[in-house]
Amino acid sequence: MTEYNFAATCLFGLEKLLGGELDALGCHRTETMDGRVYFRASLDAVARCNLQLRTAERVYLVLGRFPARSFTELFDGTAALPWEDFIGAVDAFPVKGHAIKSTLFSVPDCQSIVKKAIVDRLSGAYGQSWFDETGIKYQVEFFLFKDEAALMIDTSGIALHKRGYRPAANAAPLRETLAAALAMTARPRSDILFWDPTCGSGTIAIEAAMLQTKTAPGLGRQFAAEEYPWIPAEYWDDARDEAISAIDEESAFEVWASDIDPECVSLTKENARRAGVSAYLKVFEADVRTITKPDRRGTIVCNPPYGERLMTPEAVEELYRDMGRCFSGFEPWQIYVLTSHEGFEQLYGRRADKIRRLYNGMIPCSFYQFFRPQMPKKGR
Repeated sequence: MTEYNFAATCLFGLEKLLGGELDALGCHRTETMDGRVYFRASLDAVARCNLQLRTAERVYLVLGRFPARSFTELFDGTAALPWEDFIGAVDAFPVKGHAIKSTLFSVPDCQSIVKKAIVDRLSGAYGQSWFDETGIKYQVEFFLFKDEAALMIDTSGIALHKRGYRPAANAAPLRETLAAALAMTARPRSDILFWDPTCGSGTIAIEAAMLQTKTAPGLGRQFAAEEYPWIPAEYWDDARDEAISAIDEESAFEVWASDIDPECVSLTKENARRAGVSAYLKVFEADVRTITKPDRRGTIVCNPPYGERLMTPEAVEELYRDMGRCFSGFEPWQIYVLTSHEGFEQLYGRRADKIRRLYNGMIPCSFYQFFRPQMPKKGR
């Protein structure tokens, strides 16, 4: 089967996890850079990747990559690509993109050049100089990085982090793809309780349940490429059938999701219902500062307030001190905490065993991981 070039984008820091997901789907990685992974796969991968990738933001079909140090190179390189193989004579093809560390830094100018080059190519193919663009929408994207251009067609449409189960969220929502990455890093198991004691809208708990039950994150939504006539409809039918048959409905996995705010508790219950994982979640009201360890093995994964959108900085610092005291009673549980506060370890009262740098939207954060037994302090 013919292989095509693709790119999957992700939040900074999730590239390794995304690469592992692509490997598991049988795709062949060709290059990894900040925020994206290039790979090769057959065309049916469009459906499988959009449905099953948990950490990807979008999946692109890459038509070509070439040097673009001048507008002439950008125009000629774009016009040389076979756009007519994908875009019809009446179809829409809006252009957007990014330019990073490149000679061509003006995004509006690059948009104009790419658009003109595609029109030039399609004019020659269809024998027309004007395009109404009333048909299927193909979102064209360019990515300029260090004077190399990648020209792509978006196959996802709405960003993949929008699974469809969370139409409403609390004041500081965590992106679903990042929540999935946090859960994946904690390596949930069916015999270990998974608890998010600052659950907010329940995203971490829901993503953990979807991960452990092998529920594909894209099953509840549609994708732009489902309208593309050059992707057979059976690819989507087969991918959905495969995803549905993979769900482990007999999983013994259990997730606790708690929050001090009763509105968050209600929201989490509703989102879990929409995601189809209510059976695996126990959702209840509790103060993270006073919770106690159940008599079983477990893992805590949480995204407490940072003091930027929720709570004052002073209140957040006191919260972290209280969390440190409370969580010390959970030994030997593993603890995972995401926050943007640079002084978290000092406030929490313990150095992390591992720290992963991530981004929550535009906020640089650290994912503090405590998984080794804590050594008793001298004098005890």
